[in-house]
Amino acid sequence: MIKNYEVIKRFGPSVLKVKIPNKILKHLNKYIDNISQNKKKLSKLNYGENLVGDVTQEFKLEKKFIRSSGWEKFLKDATYRWIKTETEMNIKRFQVLNSWVVRQFENEYNPTHWHGGHISGAGFLKVPKILGKHVQKKTSREYRGGNLQLIHGSRMFLSHSTLNIKPVVGDFYLFPNYLMHSVFPFKNTNEERRSISFNALIDQKIYNVYGQ
Repeated sequence: MIKNYEVIKRFGPSVLKVKIPNKILKHLNKYIDNISQNKKKLSKLNYGENLVGDVTQEFKLEKKFIRSSGWEKFLKDATYRWIKTETEMNIKRFQVLNSWVVRQFENEYNPTHWHGGHISGAGFLKVPKILGKHVQKKTSREYRGGNLQLIHGSRMFLSHSTLNIKPVVGDFYLFPNYLMHSVFPFKNTNEERRSISFNALIDQKIYNVYGQ
């Protein structure tokens, strides 16, 4: 059960922020480390052709592992809490369509895109100690290398169009599938920025706000 969460409302749709439990985080990283060293499995699970990122590695998690690791239950519980908080309705359907890992290194990036399904999310499994700094000596602007940026609508009075998220290990964000997002490149490090994402379906009658 998800007890600690934050519903973020910076623009139109809300975003749910939760923490991946340490036990699941360790399971995920161990699994990913093993797959990344297994050329046969890596070839079978490769997901790069389906994604827009210009990164070192992108591969799917096996369905069996998604269930056995507790990852599916965590995603279901988080989605249930979010939808209940926002709509006062209980989801009865939760079907993970896919979940995948992005292994990103220096100067690599993920351009603006969106996902399929109804519910999506992204979070952080590994983050470099250093992500770089501004080329110019800027003090009034935050450096955004390695950030996840969520995008919706236009910048207007009392309405932000972006939410910039600094990667922190264990932080996970859920958002509607149509919410555009991107990941900025980072520099000055050989360390990996490792993220995980998913797409899922929920009850059509809850997702379809326009009715039948």
